[in-house]
Amino acid sequence: MRTRVTLVATSAAMALTVTAGASAARPPAAPSGEARPAAARHCAQPGPYELPHGSQAVRLRPEDFTARIDHPYWPMRPGTTWHYVEHGGGEVARVRVTVSRRTRLIEGVRARVVHDVARVGGEVVEATWDWYAQESAGSLWYLGEFSQTFEDGVPVSTEGSWVHGRDGAQAGMILPARPRPGCGYREEYRAGVAEDRARILSTHEVLRTPTGLHRGVVQTANTSPLEPDVLENKFYARGVGPVLELDLSPELGRAVLVRVTHTR
Repeated sequence: MRTRVTLVATSAAMALTVTAGASAARPPAAPSGEARPAAARHCAQPGPYELPHGSQAVRLRPEDFTARIDHPYWPMRPGTTWHYVEHGGGEVARVRVTVSRRTRLIEGVRARVVHDVARVGGEVVEATWDWYAQESAGSLWYLGEFSQTFEDGVPVSTEGSWVHGRDGAQAGMILPARPRPGCGYREEYRAGVAEDRARILSTHEVLRTPTGLHRGVVQTANTSPLEPDVLENKFYARGVGPVLELDLSPELGRAVLVRVTHTR
């Protein structure tokens, strides 16, 4: 879920339980492209691509990717919509993330188009087109986004937009095929525009949310050198996708998955 709407959760209806936790409040060390040999072996991925870092260039071969995404922690079947609710500041934001049946060619790689829309009071405040592709060994890659923010129904900014292969932008990874605690990687890269990073904190979280009891949840810590004070944790449930996003710094907040729908 790529929305940047940040609202503090105050409603008891949004209560949830984390029954097994990694150190969620402790910021991770920034991912480094110069991992020690033992760490490199621990974080090694199957297939032709390692975890990407920083501004490191990657050459993605189209034959290694598919727009059919079945990653166990975020399967993207066309027609699936994840519905999230964010509370705080006297407002309620509702976010819908929908996997479209459309694809887009990016540097020859066919990517799945995913549409995110955030609304406050029924009015669109942000809309984003995201592009994902799955590598042959199973890692979920992120190839770019076109993001618009709105005021009074009028688009006012496309800040944060980027496309792999343009203006120095490089694809990143959202979820490795083999997530292991301690392994870090970039999620996106365009200098000064999009530099999100993630580090796996745990793969054995247990969460109870409005969508049920989820076991074996992957927890990541998410940072960006462009916003050094910001720390988020994200939680991915097997067979479902992102079920929870916690904003830990500079303000507390959360986005919770409340339901998943499917259309033919």
